[in-house]
Amino acid sequence: QVQLVESGGGLVQAGDSLRLSCVASGCTLNDYAMCWFRQAPGMVREFVARISRSGGSTYYADSVKVRFTISRDNAKNTVYLQMNSLKPEDTAVYYCAASSRFRLTDNQRRLASVYGYWGQGAQVTVSS
Repeated sequence: QVQLVESGGGLVQAGDSLRLSCVASGCTLNDYAMCWFRQAPGMVREFVARISRSGGSTYYADSVKVRFTISRDNAKNTVYLQMNSLKPEDTAVYYCAASSRFRLTDNQRRLASVYGYWGQGAQVTVSS
């Protein structure tokens, strides 16, 4: 059974940086494409970033492109989300997710339904 555990969230000021980590267990991480989603209060869960199994391909939401970087260390079974220049609108619970579905269109890879395994979430709060 795949289990994902996020860490690294917290309260920061606008312009600060944070790095989220997602440690996977019960699986070999390089069998899965990995993704970060986020959900703000009262909002739907939205795609943030995805990384391919090898780490060779990455995809980002327009709202975080340039500021956020997704990476992975398969030897450590860990995925990261480096978040720079944080804004108050980045405030949300951030979820790590894994998918064994590949060869997806760009629209498909941004759908939460594609991801079969989820972490419990990490709160990120950015004050102005």
